[in-house]
Amino acid sequence: MSNTSKMSDFLLLEFSDVRELQFLHFMVFLMIYLATVTGNLLIISSVASNRHLHTPMYFFLMNLAMQDLGQVSVIVPKSMINSLLNTRHISYSGCVAQVFFFVFFMASDFCLLTVMAYDRYVAICNPLHYEMVINRQVCIEMIAGVWITGSLCAGIHTCGTFATHFCSNTVNQFFCEIPQLIKLSCSGLNLIEMSSIGIIVFLTLGCFIYIIVTYVQIFNTVLRVPSAKGRQKAFSTCIPHLIVCSIFILAGSFAYLNPASHAPSQLDLIFGVIYSLVPPLLNPVIYSIRNKEIKKAMGKVLGFKDFTLNT
Repeated sequence: MSNTSKMSDFLLLEFSDVRELQFLHFMVFLMIYLATVTGNLLIISSVASNRHLHTPMYFFLMNLAMQDLGQVSVIVPKSMINSLLNTRHISYSGCVAQVFFFVFFMASDFCLLTVMAYDRYVAICNPLHYEMVINRQVCIEMIAGVWITGSLCAGIHTCGTFATHFCSNTVNQFFCEIPQLIKLSCSGLNLIEMSSIGIIVFLTLGCFIYIIVTYVQIFNTVLRVPSAKGRQKAFSTCIPHLIVCSIFILAGSFAYLNPASHAPSQLDLIFGVIYSLVPPLLNPVIYSIRNKEIKKAMGKVLGFKDFTLNT
């Protein structure tokens, strides 16, 4: 297969050629998917149904849950179906769609985490101006900016990736991942993809530096709070966000920055699973484990009218 015009499908990496292990992979991914969907739907329904949670912080958290749902739904069902049917195929158009929507949700996630860092900065460092700075109109504009940025990143990356000629159709990952697709290129990176990578790296680095600088200022402010209870409350809203950012950045950096290798790598597979599936799975747990309001709202959604938890 010398170029994209002759290529009708791709072959995804299978976890095993042993039928029993394929069923095991299906069951493991099914449990991960159901747990992720359940957790994030609980976040969405809890925030939407409780008017006391109609604040900017929970509005952003609800959008993060929506993006996490989209991210896993783009890649996990296809992988499960392939294992169940003992096949590796994904159509060319299906691969294009996976790349576009996966990058869209990933880029939107990272932009939203940056917005959430700004929200925590204003809430903790400038609490008296919070309602004026982070009002309803500003929240809507920031979310719109997040989705638009995600769409632009996805469009640029997808066009850059599939504007090349592929010498092989065997993708060494369980979904259509850009670094693995680039390895299939006959000529390596093209000008479009190099430009798109430069744009994404600039955007990612800018967001990462902003998050770090923001949290340095947040922690400096929190450490000056005289009340131990006040410090604990501030940390309880910041630490989960910082943990999610760290998992997202570290695992994603390995997947996209490790040296290219045309041979299948177990590390590529492991880190692909970690950065694509673990954050959406853990986000509902991380954000709710120390948040009494979220836990109480979840209890009401589940039908426990007198649901209370001591934190």
